[in-house]
Amino acid sequence: MPAEIELKLALDRAAVRRAANLARHPAVLAVRRGRARTSRVTSTYFDTPDFALEHAGIALRVRRDGERWLQTVKGPPLANDGGALHAHDEHEWRLATPSLDPARFGQTPWHKVFSKAQKHGKLSPIFATDIVRRALPLQFAEGTTATLAIDVGTIRTKRSPSRHASIAEIEIEIANGNPEPAYQLALALLDDWPLSIATATKASRGYALVRGDPEGGTAPIRAEAVEFAPDAPADEALRAVAQGCLRHVGANATGLVTSADPEWVHQMRIGTRRLRSCLGLLESICGKNRVAPLVKELRWLAAILGAARDWDVLAEETLSPLAEALAQDPVARKDLTRLRRSIGGHRSAARKAARDAVRSARFQRMILSIGAFCAERGDPQAHPIESAQKFAARLLTHRHARLLDRGAALESGTPEERHAVRIAAKKLRYAAEFFSPPAPRKRNRAYLKALSRLQDALGHAQDAQTAIRLAAGLAPKSHDATVGAVRGWAAAQTAAQKPEIAHSWQKFLAAKPFWARE
Repeated sequence: MPAEIELKLALDRAAVRRAANLARHPAVLAVRRGRARTSRVTSTYFDTPDFALEHAGIALRVRRDGERWLQTVKGPPLANDGGALHAHDEHEWRLATPSLDPARFGQTPWHKVFSKAQKHGKLSPIFATDIVRRALPLQFAEGTTATLAIDVGTIRTKRSPSRHASIAEIEIEIANGNPEPAYQLALALLDDWPLSIATATKASRGYALVRGDPEGGTAPIRAEAVEFAPDAPADEALRAVAQGCLRHVGANATGLVTSADPEWVHQMRIGTRRLRSCLGLLESICGKNRVAPLVKELRWLAAILGAARDWDVLAEETLSPLAEALAQDPVARKDLTRLRRSIGGHRSAARKAARDAVRSARFQRMILSIGAFCAERGDPQAHPIESAQKFAARLLTHRHARLLDRGAALESGTPEERHAVRIAAKKLRYAAEFFSPPAPRKRNRAYLKALSRLQDALGHAQDAQTAIRLAAGLAPKSHDATVGAVRGWAAAQTAAQKPEIAHSWQKFLAAKPFWARE
């Protein structure tokens, strides 16, 4: 099936006027293999009134490029999509006129979707893009060929043409070969240009504009399972998993920057943790020198996201129920209001730090560098690597045994010992999720459910400990008593969580490891 694979980078608005100069960047000149072509490209995107194609992850457009009319259908993101890399199945045909050719829909894997969509509503224009494209052919030293396209223009809705958003982006589309050298080119451009990863396609931005959300942050993105062959080399499987984790991190970047919903921070933090865990596994295969610098950058981001998440939890999950409990006490309510303002100030500062981090060149470089690492392909003949299935069985057996060993501290251990149990549970859960298929068997689901419940119970107890720590740093004499109430409330929550932890532990002990032989 034909696939479109490209790196997409957004260009800072202030640099749009200088965009043509990108073609003269030394890193571009070193791989440029032919003359540049400048053209005006207009595209109209079609869907039903209820957006049936969008819901199926399909984009349908008719494009005019010079004198040519093209009809294109793109499918949902492929497994290697994520971060700055966009990968879709793509089908394209020449047209004699700018009208849709429905007969072509039957030649795609999504013909049933089109057939059903057309029964429920007529396909009609939804939005359009109008760009000036400067395209340059590239050939990298190892043989990969690509096209560098500099796109500047607008997206407009069909119903309200005055509603529009600007387009200023760079695409490095792979014609033949591996994306890894394209990542290196992107990193070289990032050294001298105000670029950022672009996780949204023109189609997704158009739909967001129609909904009145030009930034495209519709809902926080959650982790998804990644499919790979059990007999694939372990490093190949783990790179695929890492790319999936990278997709989780990158897909939440826009929402974190533009939305006040704390779930964006929460999901990016989870994605960052999962990615760190996956890279830690790859370190044992690819070597510390290659992986450690990437893990170091993830630690930087994780620390900032962790601080923001801690203040979110304190404000919403600890302070809100405490405020309800103290609602009838006017003195406590007044003190609590002052404390809420103090917490709010810390929370705002932590959220700003998270947004600044995601906007920074350091974050863009981290995403591109990890993407480049995921795209690398080793030589299996040089150092044979065990299969993903064998690697998983050995790893999960070890981590399961470690959790059983540390679990002895749950009943009477210190908060630090219980935290160590939580860390062991988290590492085991991430590894178990990495090596479970997208449609897991009943035994997989039962094990993961028990492990998830245990981790959640331990996490709630840890949140209470974090609340106590943060409250201890918010103790000006004017509301010592209220801070004490927060600490007392958190301590009570910790005690109340103990039966759930004990019950979750017993459920976990009863769950059978899904990787063990029958």
